[in-house]
Amino acid sequence: MTVRAALAAATQRLAPVSATARLDAELLMARAFGIERDRLLLDRLDGVAPPDFEPLVARREAGEPVAYILGHRAFWTIELEVGPGVLIPRPDSETLIEAAVAWFRGRAPERILDLGTGPGSLLLAALDQWPQASGLGVDVSPVALAYARRNAARLGLADRAELRLGDWTAGVEQTFDLILCNPPYVEMDAGLPVDVRDWEPHGALFAGADGLDAYRRLAPQIPPLLRPGGVACVELGAGQADTVAALFAAQGLGAETRSDLAGHRRCLVLTH
Repeated sequence: MTVRAALAAATQRLAPVSATARLDAELLMARAFGIERDRLLLDRLDGVAPPDFEPLVARREAGEPVAYILGHRAFWTIELEVGPGVLIPRPDSETLIEAAVAWFRGRAPERILDLGTGPGSLLLAALDQWPQASGLGVDVSPVALAYARRNAARLGLADRAELRLGDWTAGVEQTFDLILCNPPYVEMDAGLPVDVRDWEPHGALFAGADGLDAYRRLAPQIPPLLRPGGVACVELGAGQADTVAALFAAQGLGAETRSDLAGHRRCLVLTH
């Protein structure tokens, strides 16, 4: 079967489980060839599909996320290793880095804290953005921290990134110019796509009946760690902006929001 025909067939198979079936098929085909997707589209469509393609399609058809199958995901300016047991970074979360860049406006934070760092997404993206900064990433999952440490080493950032097992801010006694946090914020009974619900770690997704449990814990913990003139950028779920802003305002922080590319209020920008 030609590559072109195999992609068409795979797209049909994946349509019931993916909103991006054609893109998924192209990424998996490129992986089977061991090349980038742009090269696949430029000069391989009329060739013969490799035998490794079919097993990859079967994995995706069973619901496994593309990022897990490929083993990596692009985020901001970096590429992160991801896999089972770790939350896959989304483009929506880049809104937090954009908000931080806008806040510092050419200045650079010296110390950065990433709460719930996962595979290191926000911390390592920030350290790549500001080469003079150093930071601390905290996560309750040893599996996630293993990914984060490998990512930090591969990106040449291990000497500036301390990665620590912990429960949010417990044991953190320093203060920081920039605090980043993408907490779990999904309601327990929310309907999620199969590739999220059945594959990604529930501890990084769900936060009680209303999705606000993590924010309730974080609201009193973040202000003492934020330096004067600094900023905390916290990710928001859909429809949560006003309620979460009120939780932090009650702790004495000013709260504004920043929207993602889809127009959703995605980032809460917190200042003293």
